[in-house]
Amino acid sequence: VLLSLSAAFFVVGPDRVWRMFGDPDLGPVSFDTLQRRMTPNDALACPRGLCGDRSDIESPIYPVSAQDLRLEFAKVLLTEPRVTLVAADDATSTFRYIQRSAVLGFPDTIVVRFLDLPDGHSTLAIYSRSRFGESDFGVNRKRLERWLKKLSLFVEPEH
Repeated sequence: VLLSLSAAFFVVGPDRVWRMFGDPDLGPVSFDTLQRRMTPNDALACPRGLCGDRSDIESPIYPVSAQDLRLEFAKVLLTEPRVTLVAADDATSTFRYIQRSAVLGFPDTIVVRFLDLPDGHSTLAIYSRSRFGESDFGVNRKRLERWLKKLSLFVEPEH
């Protein structure tokens, strides 16, 4: 039975299987009123004073505009496998992505907001959360660390 279910999973495809349990996209968030999950399956990178809940990582400040930071961040996403843009709000400079795990295609929702700061500087907030499971074994935090490290290769942060 288990072998039959496994074969069906790979024949039908992970996306269709996971959709039976609901939309893989967990939807938008408001960073200033964000309430983190009680389970350890999310991660938050946020500039000091923006987010309504604790951050795992303080977002750096970059010596470019939010628009330029967004363009550099797009280069980061090109280096990441299995990432799909699911929503874009140019008015708030907020974008939502799904990244799927390699083998089973588990979907994680990642929301990114780019923020202009004085003197032509900018920063960003990133919230990554798993659709399934009580724990993510650190996957969401590692994703944020990896994405921010890659971003620093394209535009060096000030701190």
